[in-house]
Amino acid sequence: MKVKIDVDENHPETSITIHCSQVDDSVKEILDFLHEKKQTFVVGKSGESQHILKPEHIQFFRTEDEAVFAYTKESSFKVKDKLYELERSLPSQRFVRISKSVLANIYEMSRFEPSFNGTLCVYFKSGEKEYASRHYVGRIKEMLNMNRRDSR
Repeated sequence: MKVKIDVDENHPETSITIHCSQVDDSVKEILDFLHEKKQTFVVGKSGESQHILKPEHIQFFRTEDEAVFAYTKESSFKVKDKLYELERSLPSQRFVRISKSVLANIYEMSRFEPSFNGTLCVYFKSGEKEYASRHYVGRIKEMLNMNRRDSR
């Protein structure tokens, strides 16, 4: 990636132009940074206690009976945000939608197994598992570079 900076006091304002052949993960990461799309913590409730959760420690978010829960290795916490709000505010290079009701941390996934009807069974480092619906399988494979052909 080539970076050019043009410093000139005659520029009326700072502007950024990105020239690329496609919007890949590195470009998305830059855009996330520029748009400050980095939620530094999520507040979750367990019982009467409020917990401050770092996004990198959250394995996935799941919608259950119109409530959203954050799952860590240790526990689950009810969060106030809707799933689509979390998807917008969390880093797109870390979190991926795997089904209509689950937003997963790609770095907390441990393995996949093909399941029925083209879905994937996604296993997390904690041993938890969720199913990725066919609609989202392509995006998961894209994020993990699984679409590359074996060069043997």
